[in-house]
Amino acid sequence: MIRIGMGYDVHSFTTNKPLFLGGVQIPYKKGLKGHSDADVLLHAICDALLGAAALRDIGFHFSNQDLQWKNISSLILLQKTWDLIQQKGYQLGNIDATIIAEEPKINPHIPAMLIEISKVLQCEPEQISIKATTNEKMGFVGRKEGIAALAVALIHKN
Repeated sequence: MIRIGMGYDVHSFTTNKPLFLGGVQIPYKKGLKGHSDADVLLHAICDALLGAAALRDIGFHFSNQDLQWKNISSLILLQKTWDLIQQKGYQLGNIDATIIAEEPKINPHIPAMLIEISKVLQCEPEQISIKATTNEKMGFVGRKEGIAALAVALIHKN
């Protein structure tokens, strides 16, 4: 059985937190506002995986009302999500993700993101694709108010 899920996340910038994307701290003057570390890429990947397995969404499993998730690394949320996926008997096919941001520049950090994510998902880095684009200066991303991410995940049972 092959299943596909889609994920989307968005967070606005704040000045009082570091910026994490794909489990990597990115040097930048602002971070993302959120209950956890607000890693939009990992949140989108979690939602894609959960959606593929019909396990609802990240907010259902890791509520922003629950203090145990306050300021937690999203790598831990990804690990817990992956545990849920494996408990249902699924393996990873691949993940395709896109980060949408005017700044900072994302491409130099993608290799490190691939390593962090593949360690958690116990897969080859080649099973994960991360791309970066801008929003052509349109909308909240274009005004440099935040970052968005999209992800698609393919999982399968043998």
